[in-house]
Amino acid sequence: MESLNAAMLSRLPLPKPPLPEQRAIAEYLDRESALIDALIAKVRESVERWREYRAALIAAAVTGKIDVRELSSDSSGEPPNSHDE
Repeated sequence: MESLNAAMLSRLPLPKPPLPEQRAIAEYLDRESALIDALIAKVRESVERWREYRAALIAAAVTGKIDVRELSSDSSGEPPNSHDE
């Protein structure tokens, strides 16, 4: 059995859509990638805000500025005054 090489591959027909369809596909992928990138940025921003909130909460608990026993009764997992943005 003969092995497959570059010369053999170059002779194979390669189906591809017409150029306008290729452009439409590329534009679609660009739009979807931009949406995904925006979502990733929002998630990263949210994670950073949660880290800041966590650090502030720990600092306030350690310095006695808040009574953590009061917070343990709230199991919502949401920071105070948080809003969906």
